[in-house]
Amino acid sequence: MAAPTSPLQHLLDQARTFEPIRVAVADAAQAVLLETLREAHALGFVEPRLIGDPASIAAHSESMRWDVNKEWIVPASTDPAMAAKAVQLVRSGEADVIMKGHIHTDELMHALLDKDRGLRVPGRRVSHVFVIELPSHPKLLGVTDAAINIAPDLNAKAQILQNAVDFFHLLGIEAPKVAVLSAVETVNSAISSTLDAACLTLMARRGQITGAVVDGPLAFDNAISRKAAEEKGISSPVAGDADILLVPDLVSGNILAKNLEYLGGAVAAGIALGMAAPVVLTSRADPAPARLASLALAALMHRRMVKTPTRPKASEPSPHVAPQPEHACCPMPGQ
Repeated sequence: MAAPTSPLQHLLDQARTFEPIRVAVADAAQAVLLETLREAHALGFVEPRLIGDPASIAAHSESMRWDVNKEWIVPASTDPAMAAKAVQLVRSGEADVIMKGHIHTDELMHALLDKDRGLRVPGRRVSHVFVIELPSHPKLLGVTDAAINIAPDLNAKAQILQNAVDFFHLLGIEAPKVAVLSAVETVNSAISSTLDAACLTLMARRGQITGAVVDGPLAFDNAISRKAAEEKGISSPVAGDADILLVPDLVSGNILAKNLEYLGGAVAAGIALGMAAPVVLTSRADPAPARLASLALAALMHRRMVKTPTRPKASEPSPHVAPQPEHACCPMPGQ
């Protein structure tokens, strides 16, 4: 009997059923990145646009014996130029998806969020979700936001949560269960994340957050272990069966995701949400399987998302993304 298909492999198989996506890679001169793109191209769901120094890209591709199509290489010499070129290719219709290569996240985000030439969508907050596959856990776990929003307030968390829920809908999960994490599972006025969690739970019940079952505060063990929840006497439709973990802030989320990856053997695919096109946002140290899974998620997102305009309203404030301060928080639509 054949081994069951892993959750991420199942999504990769789905991505292969579509026509290839054109991926603009900002700073493509990295061996592990090019290995991933070669595999994705061989699987038939990616056609790369390799932005960066042509000589360096050619040297890396030759060392791995990959005969790169010269038309795929897009010259650019600096990080800002590479990031701007990736965004330009999407805005002009020459690429469908952006992928972070060997470039710093802040350089890429600066180009993505440019108010005139970026990929901002009016009224939408930009956020990030890790989609994590663990050998010890039966289904995928979303962790948000562990890469972009530093210290989100309640309104920001509501937008981050809705972004993740909408994304899970694109993956075929109609009503994802969201655990709003804190250190404890009871509301404690001394722990602000428990207050936010309680508010988000109520907001979901009143329709301010849609398409998901939301509960919190929940500690991490209660969110993923039904046994732990039962031992603590927690009665919850989410406890022990969460699809998405909404973390209190970037630091806690980043530590959680990397712990799962490096100590738990997880594959963590990363996608930035809330823009006019999917953005594969992984660490420069991530291995090829995480990058390949991220590309598969981007392919599914591109084929299933509703296309939205990229030019923000003149009066719209910038979203709160690293390294911007908290006062740049973008209000919820209708607030």
